[in-house]
Amino acid sequence: MDSICIFIVEDEPSIAQTVQFALEAEGFATEHFSTGAGCLAALESAGPSLVLLDVGLADGSGFEFFRRIRQLSDAPVIYMTARDAEIDRVVGLEMGADDYIVKPFSLRELVARVRAVLRRAGTSAAAATGATDVFRIDTVRRQIHYHARLLDLTLHEYRLLETLLSHPERVFTRSQLLERGWDDPDHRLERTIDSHIKSLRNKLRVIKPDADPICTHRGVGYSLIPA
Repeated sequence: MDSICIFIVEDEPSIAQTVQFALEAEGFATEHFSTGAGCLAALESAGPSLVLLDVGLADGSGFEFFRRIRQLSDAPVIYMTARDAEIDRVVGLEMGADDYIVKPFSLRELVARVRAVLRRAGTSAAAATGATDVFRIDTVRRQIHYHARLLDLTLHEYRLLETLLSHPERVFTRSQLLERGWDDPDHRLERTIDSHIKSLRNKLRVIKPDADPICTHRGVGYSLIPA
């Protein structure tokens, strides 16, 4: 794992040291930055595999630094936050973060989330073309096969499933799914996503009754595990 470097952006020294110790014990290389500005400066010349980003930094909001990080790097980002309100989780995910973890957190959970995000990032290129053992996407015909059987999908169902398949295990909010699934999204209709997901699940179960690859994340949105 010596090629995997994780940037830790955290202004509490005790938390940063503990996180560094836990990650390095698992074989990861780490670099610690006590400010968002320090991380941005490093990104000008370095490319981390993942960024752990504190939301409440002394020199600014982690949400704002996330926007600036995205201008410099496509590395996956996990928020570390003391805020456990639903709105903070939704805002973070809607901005495009890959995951979040609420303080105080267990180091075992942190390492597990880091591994999961890195695993997803490593398979994103294959997933984008629909190259999984379970699903096969034909973007020209706008068709998706599930366990080698063609799904009878509406346009919105196709777009929703294609979006979920583009990043397996990533949580998409209802707002993100609405933006990707509708040509003229009206965010007053975000709850319509639930009914389309329900219809999608029913069609998947016709082919494989004992499987449910679409996961519900209450208060946030949906993800897909193609297993």
